[in-house]
Amino acid sequence: MRAKKVMVIGGGLAGSEAAHQIASRGTEVILFEMRPQALTPAHKTGVLAELVCSNSLKSDDPLTASGLLKRELEMLGSLVLKAARKTAIPGGSALTVDRRLFSQEVTRSLKQNQRVRVLTEEVKKLPSQRPLVIATGPLTSEALSEELQMLLGDESLYFYDAIAPIVSYESIDLEHAFWASRYGKGGDDYLNCPLSKEEYEIFYQALVEADPLPLHSFEEPSFFEGCQPIEELARKGKKTLLYGPMKPVGLVDPRTGRRPYAVVQLRKENAEGTMLNMVGFQTRLKYPDQKRVFSLIPALRRAEFLRYGSMHRNTYINSPRHLMPTLQWRRDPEVLFAGQITGVEGYLESCAAGLVAGLNAWRITKEMPPVYPPATTMIGALLRYITMASAANFQPMNANLGILPPLPVEASGEDRKRLLTERALNHLRSWKDKVFSN
Repeated sequence: MRAKKVMVIGGGLAGSEAAHQIASRGTEVILFEMRPQALTPAHKTGVLAELVCSNSLKSDDPLTASGLLKRELEMLGSLVLKAARKTAIPGGSALTVDRRLFSQEVTRSLKQNQRVRVLTEEVKKLPSQRPLVIATGPLTSEALSEELQMLLGDESLYFYDAIAPIVSYESIDLEHAFWASRYGKGGDDYLNCPLSKEEYEIFYQALVEADPLPLHSFEEPSFFEGCQPIEELARKGKKTLLYGPMKPVGLVDPRTGRRPYAVVQLRKENAEGTMLNMVGFQTRLKYPDQKRVFSLIPALRRAEFLRYGSMHRNTYINSPRHLMPTLQWRRDPEVLFAGQITGVEGYLESCAAGLVAGLNAWRITKEMPPVYPPATTMIGALLRYITMASAANFQPMNANLGILPPLPVEASGEDRKRLLTERALNHLRSWKDKVFSN
């Protein structure tokens, strides 16, 4: 049987992964990406798989949810994870990448594939060709958002995502900073900027009094818990930051031999270490206020801000209402959705959705039934959640052990994590052997 071409709209992590999964199975792909002709409020380049929020892909510990997700993606032949491993830079226990090299690696792999044709143009209306994968991400263009809203028949859901500032390494006062990872895990991969109680209180007061950028009159903020701006967290209480992004636990200041009252961690943004990301400091403060407030941190008094924090609207659909666990649109099963537009939250979660959507788009061209991994796997649990949660109260979800089905035996702590991980990988391996042999 002659294979059909598959169209993929969106060249982010999900779209790139979907295109790879289709092309690697011998079917031609037309991949649409509107950048650089049309940029989003957050993207800066025209490369595929650009990382806009952080260069960290979270923990690589195999007993964590994100660590399990990575191993599942590796087992299924993920292009994105392969590129991440190839361009990794030190980041403690996290898988951290040089974002420029990472995006270049994904772009190179896809553009060198003779079965992938990349078209740089904006798609404003859904094409009639099927199968079709929609992976336009959380920053779907206004025109296509309106098209999807009309087709889906209800209001688009959305939340706000904030980006952390990046500072120049050479501008940091190293006399007020020290390299270390919490509890010594992963090496001295974070530059820690400690604050005394008095310094923290001055910083905190300035932060809660600073001016955020105004929202449009028709928009109301609804922040996803994992991406709340630092100023929003601070307004929840004076000590909230001390249990969040500024927590000092697991760190000892070598100058004093004691744990700091508060600490700001900086993570390498590139392999050379010339740029550092303010970990957990996503913000929508006005640029002058970011400079004024964040410079109250002793190590950052003379900091050069290479990129200020910013905030953008992230769009996602009501997946429980519209999608099957295979990521097919209920109304037109030859249309599949992938990535953050489905309500998965996170880089590799988006990649996982792209992998499954790409696999199923290919299976449709072969007249084979679409599939998805068992619910006992992290990928399967994510897809099950976003398509079977309450449609009335649907919110984005990232990988976490809490969405996995309970174990058949009593277990807690590290034993529970180990058993959940072993079950997931064993079940995924059996599923892969069955599905990929067809």
